Amino acid sequence: MDEIFVYTRDTWGDDQAARYIRGLFAKFEDVAARRVPWRQIPAEFGVDGFLCRYEKHFIYWRVLDDGSVGIATVLHERMHQLDRFREDTE
Repeated sequence: MDEIFVYTRDTWGDDQAARYIRGLFAKFEDVAARRVPWRQIPAEFGVDGFLCRYEKHFIYWRVLDDGSVGIATVLHERMHQLDRFREDTE
């Protein structure tokens, strides 16, 4: 989240960075409330979980033992998703 904020701030300014981060957190809330479609993470990732998109980022999560949602990682669409997912979740 810090990297996303800093990059957005440095590229488009403070207001846009704050707006984008607020939007991401609103999407997290939608995920937790099950207000977005839950797409399975592709099998080649080797984990059970789900993903959705927020503007230029993919949000990956799984359901925790208590039934709540745990966000695993947030990756930009230009990143090699499989490699970065493995880096972020190891």
